Amino acid sequence: MSIKTSQNYSPNFSTRRRNPKKIKYIVYHYTGMRSESKAIKRLIDDRAKVSCHYFIKRNGQIILMVPELYEAWHAGKSKWKKDISLNRNSIGVEITNKGHDFGYQSYSKKQILSLIKLTKYLIKKYKIKSSNILGHSDIAFERKKDPGEKFPWKHLAIKNIGIWHKIEKRKLKKIRKLNISDFESNMFIKYLNKIGYFVKNLNIRKKLKLVKSFQRRFRQELVNGKIDKECLIIAEKLSKFAK
Repeated sequence: MSIKTSQNYSPNFSTRRRNPKKIKYIVYHYTGMRSESKAIKRLIDDRAKVSCHYFIKRNGQIILMVPELYEAWHAGKSKWKKDISLNRNSIGVEITNKGHDFGYQSYSKKQILSLIKLTKYLIKKYKIKSSNILGHSDIAFERKKDPGEKFPWKHLAIKNIGIWHKIEKRKLKKIRKLNISDFESNMFIKYLNKIGYFVKNLNIRKKLKLVKSFQRRFRQELVNGKIDKECLIIAEKLSKFAK
């Protein structure tokens, strides 16, 4: 299996080759810039010190920016499960989208089709687990929102990419905004820890951002930072098959 790409190489990567067996995550990002051309320009600017392995344009074109066996600088300060600084063991994929600061938009059908093809190629090549397909906000929830609540995680899960809860929407809607006890709130945090989120040393501000990160991925209809019965049930379900 192969994928069609063009090349526009970035100088921003670590020059030491990686052991392919160490690659176990795929991390999705949005560009979060006013234009696609400006995003590409920044990723190939050696002064920016940021990059990605693959860039998916609005029209679905895939650009290779850093060869897979080199460490691209896309994740920054990050944590998931027992891993920190996920640059070293992940593939970073940037997807054109203006993001929350410049007019957040739905992803195009062509982008998602290309993303599915690329991700399946990487999953097969590196034997990556579904639970290790992540968004930037999963691994850096204190500072990141991407790929955001308009990213089609459920659709990808149907294609065997990433995890999803599979709970009926009708059932969830009935328990949305229902209050929970302090004990249940603590259980929710424990479920998130089991899924992979880093939950140590949470203050009020960090907890709010953590909950919003979870909601942007798994409860996209309402991102308010409040733990309700719906969030609890979803997190419990996900914790049972997160590996």
